[in-house]
Amino acid sequence: MRTSKFTDSQILAILKEYESGQTAKELSRKYGFHYQTLHDWKKKFSGISSTKELQKIKELESENNRLKKMFTNLSLEHEALKDVLSKKW
Repeated sequence: MRTSKFTDSQILAILKEYESGQTAKELSRKYGFHYQTLHDWKKKFSGISSTKELQKIKELESENNRLKKMFTNLSLEHEALKDVLSKKW
C-alpha cells in the first residue's frame, strides 16, 4: 500500500480549509493531490478535530494490537497445554 506524502496533521489542516469554504478542486490544485482524495480523507478523519485526538487514537490502536497479540499467544499456549493434558498415557 502506498503511503501518503502528507502527514496526518497536514491532512487535518487541508480538511479545515475545505470546511471553511474552499472547494475540493481548488485545494487539489494548491496542494497537488486528486480532488477525490479529499473525500477519502474526509471519511477517514471524520470527527477528529485536532492532532492530539489523532495521536491518542493511534496510541489506543497500538495498545489494542499489542493486547490482541498477547491474548493470541496465551490462548495458543492454553490450547497446547489442554491437548497435552487430555491425552491418555
